[in-house]
Amino acid sequence: MGIQDLQAFLESTALEGGAVSVDLLKIARNVTQRQQPQHAARKIRPIGNKLKLIVDAENCLDRLYGGYFSDWACGGQWNRMLQFLTLLMHSIERGNIELAVVLNGTIEKSRMSEWIQEQASVRQKVGMVLKHINTKATPPPKIWWTPPTCLRTALRMALRHLDITVMCTMDDHHQEVIAYCREYGFHGLLADDAEYAAFDPPRYFSSEHIKLTYKGSLETKEYMLSELTKTLLLSQEQVCVVASLLGNFLLPESELQDLYKKISILVGSKEIKLTGDTAVKAIAEYVRTLPPPSNMDALVGQIFGNSNEKRANLFRQSVQYYLNGTANGFLKYCPPQAPKKDIKKSNIIQNETSGKPEENDFDTSGFASETTEQEQESLQNYKLATANVIIAPDFSSLNDDSSAKTSPHNDESPPSSDTSRFNGHSSSSCVSNNSVTISTNLPSNSGSGSASAVFRNHQIVNLQVSSSSSNASSVPQSPNRQNVSQPTCINVITPTVSVDVLRTASLRHQKGLMAPWILHVLSTKEVRLPCVMEDENNREFPPIHEIYQLLRQRVYAVLFNLHHHRYVHSKKKEAGELPENTQPPDIIVKEWVYSRSNPYQHAEEVRAEPLPWAVPTLQRLWFGPSLDDKRCRMRALLSCLNSDSPLILNTAYVPQQMFVLACVLRYIMALERPIMRRNELDVFLCQAYNPDLMNVQYLQELTLNVVTSRGVQLAAIFMQGVEMALLANDACGAPLPWLMCCPWLYFDGKLFHHTLARSAQVKSLLDLCENHIERVVKVERLRKAILEGLDVKFAKPPLPHFADSPLGLMRQGMPPANCLPPMPLPSTRGAAALRQRPIPARGGQLQVAGVVVGSWGPNYGYQNNIRQQPQLVGYQGRGRGINNQFIPQQFPRGRAGQRKPGPPTFNVNRKNNPAKKKVSANKQKQVSNTPKGRGMTVKTESGDVLASEVLKEETLASLSINDTIYDDVKNSEHHGQGDGPPVETTSH
Repeated sequence: MGIQDLQAFLESTALEGGAVSVDLLKIARNVTQRQQPQHAARKIRPIGNKLKLIVDAENCLDRLYGGYFSDWACGGQWNRMLQFLTLLMHSIERGNIELAVVLNGTIEKSRMSEWIQEQASVRQKVGMVLKHINTKATPPPKIWWTPPTCLRTALRMALRHLDITVMCTMDDHHQEVIAYCREYGFHGLLADDAEYAAFDPPRYFSSEHIKLTYKGSLETKEYMLSELTKTLLLSQEQVCVVASLLGNFLLPESELQDLYKKISILVGSKEIKLTGDTAVKAIAEYVRTLPPPSNMDALVGQIFGNSNEKRANLFRQSVQYYLNGTANGFLKYCPPQAPKKDIKKSNIIQNETSGKPEENDFDTSGFASETTEQEQESLQNYKLATANVIIAPDFSSLNDDSSAKTSPHNDESPPSSDTSRFNGHSSSSCVSNNSVTISTNLPSNSGSGSASAVFRNHQIVNLQVSSSSSNASSVPQSPNRQNVSQPTCINVITPTVSVDVLRTASLRHQKGLMAPWILHVLSTKEVRLPCVMEDENNREFPPIHEIYQLLRQRVYAVLFNLHHHRYVHSKKKEAGELPENTQPPDIIVKEWVYSRSNPYQHAEEVRAEPLPWAVPTLQRLWFGPSLDDKRCRMRALLSCLNSDSPLILNTAYVPQQMFVLACVLRYIMALERPIMRRNELDVFLCQAYNPDLMNVQYLQELTLNVVTSRGVQLAAIFMQGVEMALLANDACGAPLPWLMCCPWLYFDGKLFHHTLARSAQVKSLLDLCENHIERVVKVERLRKAILEGLDVKFAKPPLPHFADSPLGLMRQGMPPANCLPPMPLPSTRGAAALRQRPIPARGGQLQVAGVVVGSWGPNYGYQNNIRQQPQLVGYQGRGRGINNQFIPQQFPRGRAGQRKPGPPTFNVNRKNNPAKKKVSANKQKQVSNTPKGRGMTVKTESGDVLASEVLKEETLASLSINDTIYDDVKNSEHHGQGDGPPVETTSH
């Protein structure tokens, strides 16, 4: 039970007419020019002649990714996602529709329990996905769909590339979405969340059912909220009360169990459990008997009996939360004029020692690395990198004019045209009272989004190399994987953030131009690390978030100017202003990361790790326009990624679009614990240089014969590294152009798995590159740049199969073949043992419990083209004979009708036991008079006797004639045994 039951009630058959199938393109054609009435206190923008829709991307990540096609678990098919978004936006643009996509960029502490439950669901799905892949080696079913690693970042970059308005919420996701929808006159909202149903948007469409058909329609379902209030006989304010009583993040349903029992008794459904449609109808019937929400004291008193109860206060907040999202509550909740400075003082106190005095003169409207010239150059480089893109024939209608729109603004546009990407709207929407309100009169060119082109020519490359450390050993190459707790002896400081830095971070965060974690760290010193595609029980890989812990620690040091704080501390210590035993200052950031010992029970305290050189302050990294500042930005990025080496910046070895790929792989290879095998590193490089990487039609028709769990986790590790690299790039002032960071330029999960499967079959890198020598050269040069200066340690290959290698024998507890003695193993069991031994030349007999139950004839064979003659030999097998004795058999040829003597029998330990060399025949007959046990019997004059006893008698008789027969034949060559005449026997 919970508020989501309200959404389920809208979609169920219990509410007739609650969900109606519609075509958004038809609705857009029917939209006419009209003007909404303006409120006296707040100006509402005119709607215009386009159908304006706002999309909550968190409810339709799978749809924006392209649907539930089967290869999402392989690491992400980013080119296919980009093509789908291109077609979707092209259809929307032709259909006279305007979209604004909103991503959740908040860190709402009040919804922490919801986030933990969501991560538990993701972990459960990931476990089932990897179990399915381990057992069946096929892609998982769509019911277990989980967002591929780095999906939100890739989606944000793709929408930005397609010139679609994209935003990230800052304080309260749901309130900011509905506030933006109402403030800027949007016609409707695409989402699937019950809280929006309580807000009563202008029109409510389903984002889960949105579908772009081949006939050119954009179909979905529209939720008729008027039918909801009509069926439940409630006003919209009373619907907010129903939503609060169903249970939400403020007042969970676990706190209302006694109230549910009371409602069950009142509505006469005591024996019916309040779930789903029943719960909504029962609570709605109960709410009709209560006072309206306008009389809150009477409402609370009637529900809880005591207005001072703890739950009563939470109930008030819950009802007010939903009222603030309604049309009437929005105008009261969001004041006409917000204060210009509503930022928490603790986060924006100007740091007196944050930098040099001239740093205050920097242009803080955007990153200094983003200029019109540099973004045009990065756009040219992007076109060159994607020159081999192959579009399906059905999509040939997309002309080249669309590529000109990929740049956020052209050369003619002024620097402040960044706001055009925000549809000319204010960068601050009406959010909750605790939100950060930014003045919109600031000039900004941060929307250009293109970072500096550091690969302009070899001269710039050489300057950057000379400014950076050419020795890779200056950077630690293994992260400290232990969670750093806060000792009592260290000097933990509370760093302050410059107003300019926080303002720029807020603007870029809101516009989707920056990783959301940066604002989280700067404002709250806290981040949440979601679950990714990894097997928690697998010991081949360390936890993925643990792999990149050192990278995050260095980013924290850059964001909070740790080097500058320590420099100032050392100066004060030298001047005698501080005691000698004072420890250098440290910065602690809280990370919410899952582990078995800490399943999101508390945040792990992680200490920032300074870079091994004098890093400038964050203001200089972000806003410094000089060439030296440009070099420091790039060097800071390389240091965070363990990639401060000369060849990384050489475009002859690392093309610009492969820069992120090279840095992430180098960071992984520099770890103390080896993760990748030699062929797996080549697989990443070969698929990046594969000409079919951007051929979406080829990748769609490509079939994976096998999907491995190791390949899935390797792809997840790499894509998490890409997300961390983009985080470091934004933290260092975006030295790398964002267009060159797009993952579809260098990775595709399906192609990676296809190449990984081929690498197990081919014999050389040339075969893996399909005999294209130019690709082999590119791969070799890129690998050389990645491994430059590293003590390379590859992961051990898997153990071979038991039957294929001596290592398999050792794994089964047996020594390898080269450790065995030269003598053959005495074994006759199994076909393998028979093939290793010569077949007896004169036949033989099979005896069970001392009785002959089978025989075979002679097979003399040939040796050196000479037919072998039968000889008297002894059978040295391991089969048991009479009285646990080995039986060498002798069948000499005699006259016709004359009985041939049976096989001789003697004790194996004859030499060790000379007392038992001979046995009296008479004594043996006395023992054998009474047959015992099961077996074959022989009719004799003295009665029925076991056949084994008759054979014993004849064998002992033959031994008495020649007692030295074993000494003659024990070392002779084994050629087989002859056949004896059949004996008349009867079954006993």
